[in-house]
Amino acid sequence: MTSLFNQGPQAACPDPFNLAAHVLGRADACADKTALTVLGQHGTETWSYARLKAAVLGTGTGLLRAGLQPGDRVLMRLDNTVEFPIAYLGAIAVGLVPVPTSTQLTAPEVARMITTLTPAATLRAHGVACPETDVAIIEQPALEAMRALPPAEYDMGEPNRLAYIIYTSGTSGVPRAVCHAHRAIWARQMMVEGWYGLRESDRLCHAGAFNWTYTLGTGLMDPWTIGATALIPAPEITPEQLPGLLADHRATIFAAAPGVYRKLLKPGQSFDLPDLRHGLSAGEKLSQTIRQHWQDATGTTIYEAYGMSECSTFISGSPAHPATNNSLGRPQTGRHIAILGPDGPVPLGAEGTIAVHRSDPGLMLGYLNAPEATAEKFRGDWFVTGDQGAMDSDGQITYLGRADDMMNAGGFRVSPLEVEAALNRHPGITQCAVTDIEVKQDAHLIIAFYTGPEPLPPETLDQFATAELAAYKRPRGYFHVPALPTGANGKLLRRALRPIYEAMNGQA
Repeated sequence: MTSLFNQGPQAACPDPFNLAAHVLGRADACADKTALTVLGQHGTETWSYARLKAAVLGTGTGLLRAGLQPGDRVLMRLDNTVEFPIAYLGAIAVGLVPVPTSTQLTAPEVARMITTLTPAATLRAHGVACPETDVAIIEQPALEAMRALPPAEYDMGEPNRLAYIIYTSGTSGVPRAVCHAHRAIWARQMMVEGWYGLRESDRLCHAGAFNWTYTLGTGLMDPWTIGATALIPAPEITPEQLPGLLADHRATIFAAAPGVYRKLLKPGQSFDLPDLRHGLSAGEKLSQTIRQHWQDATGTTIYEAYGMSECSTFISGSPAHPATNNSLGRPQTGRHIAILGPDGPVPLGAEGTIAVHRSDPGLMLGYLNAPEATAEKFRGDWFVTGDQGAMDSDGQITYLGRADDMMNAGGFRVSPLEVEAALNRHPGITQCAVTDIEVKQDAHLIIAFYTGPEPLPPETLDQFATAELAAYKRPRGYFHVPALPTGANGKLLRRALRPIYEAMNGQA
């Protein structure tokens, strides 16, 4: 038998369709129910479904009154506040195309995005880096005032039309603008049972920031779609405070990246969380150590999911189908997944590349203005992820590592080429190579190795990187070396960087 999983297609997405209308489809029936509670140190901020819907559609009205037209791209440079999901859904509701971005990006990084995007406007919060351009600016206070405007009508249309754009680092080293259709939200229904085990009565707490796509999807839009309650910690909340908040606010599901679990868990701890059914994890591979510590501390399981910006999550463990033998889990019902070799799906148990069929409603439309890069991601009817795996007879997929050199920094996929290109602009560096290294159990850091006339002070390099790269892309260590490791053809061997790190740190 071959490594092919296909339990039949999901029901077709309705036509006409609007992503925001789908997310808020339960708002009228749940008008007085709490849609969102922001958990702060000194109290909470609560949003009912009625208030949320009014704010979203009022924002849509305001954006149109500002002169924007359906199809216009809107760059989001907003902070970690509730205004982020409101503006995002408000733009989509009226047919605009929002482009959410991390607040950690520097002005030069954003400037390069603007060149590709040509946005009609930028939504900007005070203090968030943004270059000087001719693009119209809508400041956050003006956005907040739009909430009180009369509600806009949903812009209904063909489900395959462009809804939003997100950025991911590509193997070329250039961040790729990933275009998604309105139908992408329809595909997320497969996660409700295939990963979350989510119910309308649930209170799902996501530990991420409002302006992270993992939070936006798992923490907000998916609970809202079925009429559940979302709980989001305010920016000042630390990981160590989360267990207390989970207990106080009777969270039934907790979602976070592995790094958050790592920070809040200590060996021998126990948390009294009688309402919690389980945890969720995505963004990077969860270690068995963290999984066991959580089990010991809470008596509950963490269900892990695998996905990417181009297709969100599509392989996962769930209450109905737990992952076995430290696997990622199995493809969610409705998915069409294969483990590919050079000649198609490989035999069960054999290693190959994890691939998603192009018919998946959650799969991207393509990379913006990059048809060749889009075509390179497909092998016939299959979107190839670049990650290696093996499938067993139950459909469980074991992760076997990346086929490329992509790094994972706190749940963000980062291209080493992008970081190297930035550091190579430093006049004291001849050539640079970076990789992520496990510096201690379950802790991976980006480390840079460089050649040049002489060693440079780490603080000098860090200051240079701060001006060029978002915080999660910056190296956490710099090593001056006589030469970088290369193969017979002169190609850089990043896998040989770890032994150099170990030797220079006196590790075995």
